[in-house]
Amino acid sequence: MTNSFALLSLCLLSVLTSIGYSKSKNIKLYDLRCENLINPNALDNTSPHFSWKIKSPRREMRQQFYEIQVASDSITLLENRQADFWQSNKIASDASVMVPYAGKPLASRSLCYWRVRIWSNQGEQSDWSDIQRFGIGLLKDQPMQGEYIGLKGVHSPLLRKNFHLDAVALFFLHINSLGYYEVYINGKKVGSDVLSPAVSHLNNRSLINTYDVSGYLRKGENSIVLWLGTGWYKKTTGFNVAFDGALVRAQLDIRNTGHWQTKLVSDSSWEGSVTGYADTGPWQALQFGGERVQASRNPTDMDAIALNHRSWSPVSTIALPDIQASPQMTEPNRIQATYRPISIKQLRDSTWLIDMGKTLNGWFELDMKDLKSDQIVVFDYSDALDSAGNFMQQGQRDSYMALGLHRETFRNKFNHHAFQYIKISNLGHRPKKKDVKAHLIHTNFRQTSTFLCSDPDLNAIHTMVQYTMRCLSFSGYMVDCPHLERAGYGGDGNSSTNTLQTMFASSPLFVNWLQAWSDSMREGGSLPHVAPNPGAGGGGPYWCSFFIMASWRTYVNYQDPRLIQRHYSAMKQWLSYVERYSRDGLLTRWPDTKYRDWFLGDWLAPAGVDAGAARSVDLISNCVVSECLATMEKIATVLRLPQEAQDFAKRKEKLDALIHQVFFNKETNQYATGSQLDMSYPMLLGITPKASYAKVKQQLLKESTEKYNNHIAVGLVGVPILTQWATDNNTVDFMYTMLKQRDYPGYLFMLDHGASTTWEYWSGERSRIHNCYNGIGTWFYQAIGGIRVDENQPGYKHILITPQIPKGLTWAKTAIETPYGEVKVDWSIKKHKLKLDITLPVGSTATVKAPAGFEMKDVTINYHH
Repeated sequence: MTNSFALLSLCLLSVLTSIGYSKSKNIKLYDLRCENLINPNALDNTSPHFSWKIKSPRREMRQQFYEIQVASDSITLLENRQADFWQSNKIASDASVMVPYAGKPLASRSLCYWRVRIWSNQGEQSDWSDIQRFGIGLLKDQPMQGEYIGLKGVHSPLLRKNFHLDAVALFFLHINSLGYYEVYINGKKVGSDVLSPAVSHLNNRSLINTYDVSGYLRKGENSIVLWLGTGWYKKTTGFNVAFDGALVRAQLDIRNTGHWQTKLVSDSSWEGSVTGYADTGPWQALQFGGERVQASRNPTDMDAIALNHRSWSPVSTIALPDIQASPQMTEPNRIQATYRPISIKQLRDSTWLIDMGKTLNGWFELDMKDLKSDQIVVFDYSDALDSAGNFMQQGQRDSYMALGLHRETFRNKFNHHAFQYIKISNLGHRPKKKDVKAHLIHTNFRQTSTFLCSDPDLNAIHTMVQYTMRCLSFSGYMVDCPHLERAGYGGDGNSSTNTLQTMFASSPLFVNWLQAWSDSMREGGSLPHVAPNPGAGGGGPYWCSFFIMASWRTYVNYQDPRLIQRHYSAMKQWLSYVERYSRDGLLTRWPDTKYRDWFLGDWLAPAGVDAGAARSVDLISNCVVSECLATMEKIATVLRLPQEAQDFAKRKEKLDALIHQVFFNKETNQYATGSQLDMSYPMLLGITPKASYAKVKQQLLKESTEKYNNHIAVGLVGVPILTQWATDNNTVDFMYTMLKQRDYPGYLFMLDHGASTTWEYWSGERSRIHNCYNGIGTWFYQAIGGIRVDENQPGYKHILITPQIPKGLTWAKTAIETPYGEVKVDWSIKKHKLKLDITLPVGSTATVKAPAGFEMKDVTINYHH
């Protein structure tokens, strides 16, 4: 449709013209979730939230009523309309995202089945949705039973228990491991998870994973085997480790006549066996090592008969009263893609160099033939070659001592690597491509976004950033790099939270990660720079502010209120800590501690930018506090704490005036050093007075052209801030020009030098798979696609659509799968006319504004539902 107004509101509203409702096959409910998880077996709370999406061919259709039913025990109750836990009845509401449970009180091990149906504003009623299930995990009212067991001095044992069952029913197996594990029942591996559990701050918390193992058990004799790896539970990591070896608890429950009974637990009656698997390296920064496999000592078959031939000994038991165990609330790691090599090159006799064609985080697998008994094959991994094309050692090494069979296979198990290149030593035959695999591993979230435009350079940058996010987001957190530090730095997380949350459905990952931040807080509200926090990590206030900013962004992007509700009190404690180290109203350097060092402004900016200048560091640190105060005002408002919201607003107003007074130079119209970050951050936060804004903006653009030659001149902190400032100020040509530079520093410089993931340094030093510069990812969606979430109606319930079109771009196709469904904006320019094709999900509304340079009379808008 064509509209002559400058501002067009697309609201999915209409007048109900019929009193009665008719069932309609036109309405489909899909993607049902509980706590943003699909059929979770064990939740960490008794007040879950429900979400669903709606498909309908009807234009301007919206949900007017919903009804939720929750029943205990089995789907039969719901099928017979016996919702004994919660019968919501018909509720007048368009809510379909994170709808809170309001039924009978739930408790540990409650097992619930639920479904939903809706009525539209157009007189139609949906069918009931498919029936979903959720369970409440082992909480404080019914804590996990059993003892922690292991073999002293053994970091990767097999632990087993044989038991008898008189009947087969519904069985849940709860595993509380402090390191990695695999579960086998009657010879079969349970589930497709790898590298479980997710990370936690092990000084305070361990995680419980719960499996429905009904299909693995049988009437009569059964066997359960746990193969353990220590993972992060090593003394070298900095955590408080009370046992030299892997530790685990297990609890097997059977459900009979609507009640759970515990069938077996881990205790001294279990037995253990030493394997030929071991982690190498101390598991600390720059030394994560790899895996050493002595194949002759490992089981070739997990069946009970084969395992009986092994040597078994009694397990040790140990009490760990200081570590809380709670259900894991993020999806597990899984293998997401498998790649084959693009080349295999012989370096010398028995030494081969394999190029996988792209960097990745995950596992390596190789089928080998005709190895001699005890022959040791060595695998070294690197994310890059040096300038001469030689392999660079990075301390990532595996080894395999062969059995001497005709064919043998090496594959990682309890460690992982970030690599593109693998150097194989002492392998007498040339590997064939069909025998080589590399497995990409990350948290099992969904990709929810696509971007494509007329400029291949922009497409390549976007693809690189999106793929990098997959490589960095695993085990329920996001790391700086998977191989060198493997740490959940708040600065790196802050820099790319909006990118990750735009591109992927990662709300559960942030639930897990922010829990680790809360568990890492010290007395007086002091926060580390990294969480989980086994030891010191460098950073500054921007790193700590992740605790506030990521919680808020999770609410805005997913309409998920849990984090701001759970952690609001702790956020205030941290701001009190900030006040403690403020002098004359401005934050000053706080002390280093055993768990935190450095005090940074920006980090890893390009050569020629003095990001470490004291004046710049002080400015950026206080801007961080200003942004946190503004965010806390919003959080307090959402939590219906108006007085606290007002207090935060007053504190920000006072701080902003002081920042401008101290750091602004009226003669040069510059803040601090005049860098792109020093200039854009005060403008972004509203610190710059309106009277000065135009001059400061012009000075930033001028300096970028004259001093930096139209190149990006910021680092980890600056990339997302400059990106957001450019988007908010509609300076699309400014950003586009910088992205098109092919020399140092820039994204095309990385790509032209073979990058498939973004680097740690603009120059390519050290890590080639890193989380420094991925904050640019939002620009493709918010600027070029023009899709922006409205903070006042989060989760894309209301969408602001204003594409920004740089000179030279002729079309773009952008899509985001929001909590309500997919929003798409496709635009193209022909003969100076702009065509906009917009698709909105049911439940969302949008406000569309003509891009700069176009009047609405020159814009054709086609709206789809």
